[in-house]
Amino acid sequence: MAQMKRSRPPRRAKLTPETEQLIRLATGLGHSNSRIEDAFWDSRLAALIERLLKDNEETLLTAALDQLYGSQERAYDGLADLIEAKSESQQRGEQDLLLFVAPVLAWSRFTIPAGAIPAAVLGNIRVQILAHVFADGVRLGLSDFLYSPDHLPQSYCDTAVLTEKLGRAALHNRDLHVDPQQMPETANFLSDTRYLIGVVTAPRGAAMFRWQEADGDRAAALKAWRSQGGETLRPLFPGCASELLLPQSYHAGAREADLSSRPYSLRASVAFLSTTLNIAPAELRCVVAPYYDHQLEEFRIGFLLKSSADSAESAALIYGAVWPLLDGENETSDTASQIETILREIGVGDVISLDHRLPLEYCDDCGAPLYPNLDGESVHAELPEEQADAAPRHLH
Repeated sequence: MAQMKRSRPPRRAKLTPETEQLIRLATGLGHSNSRIEDAFWDSRLAALIERLLKDNEETLLTAALDQLYGSQERAYDGLADLIEAKSESQQRGEQDLLLFVAPVLAWSRFTIPAGAIPAAVLGNIRVQILAHVFADGVRLGLSDFLYSPDHLPQSYCDTAVLTEKLGRAALHNRDLHVDPQQMPETANFLSDTRYLIGVVTAPRGAAMFRWQEADGDRAAALKAWRSQGGETLRPLFPGCASELLLPQSYHAGAREADLSSRPYSLRASVAFLSTTLNIAPAELRCVVAPYYDHQLEEFRIGFLLKSSADSAESAALIYGAVWPLLDGENETSDTASQIETILREIGVGDVISLDHRLPLEYCDDCGAPLYPNLDGESVHAELPEEQADAAPRHLH
């Protein structure tokens, strides 16, 4: 999956000379207070990162990040930004190359597809994304594979390899074939993200995206992509509701998808329960609680039927959703209020926020997360028996 800044666990590994050099250069960049000095540190740090990515030295890069995390924020951010940039972009002669991602949020009572994209559909995607997202005159290489989160590069070095492969295709305005048999299986969730991935190339320093042009606009590009691109992508998502996000550079786009997927998942959960149980959102009650391992890891939301009378049916947990913490969120973030606001906007009738810590527990039999009930206990979510077959085995 895409690397997330400020989300690294505290680890300390024995430092190699290359790692110490990364830390020294990043620290210099973090202390710099002028663009001239920035350029000095930046060029040297970038050259070292490029070499380590080429040599597949992921452990050296992550060791430097781990050493800086939590102690030197500016140095950490500068190093993380440069590692991301060098893994998702290249220069070939007079051409700039950029790995980009076009995320699609989707939900379905059935399986959300992933895998090979038919040639005709890929050709239509190419037409629409060039027309509405990218600047005039760019060259493009698309992967002929619809990625799930399980399919994304698992490291910075893997990302650099994908940039290299797609970059070669993009320079010739060709697409890249991905062998589906070489990709891992995808877990099935009610709500999930899918990704179109490609590389765009432009003359050095020229506009790559439509909104970089004098008459371009980011919001207009997104609107056009959602309208025209959405129709083009529809054959890839039978039986799914979907929402297209703005295509952008790989790491930024993956982070935006992670952030957007959380409220989207809550809306999908309520829509699923409303249609499956034939009830209005106001007939649902939600319990929101923080879940801890060594630190706060996520919030979990338990769904119950709201009833004016106490009964076993109204107290039974029928569904659950997970809200993972991302990008520097912690116990000081007002996450519970954010979740409550979204649930009330959707129309959920009653929202209860628990303030005591619950341990990060999963079902021993099926591995599914346990969710909070009205008593503040973590229990298994079970749809009423007659509707249980309509739900995916794993609930996201």
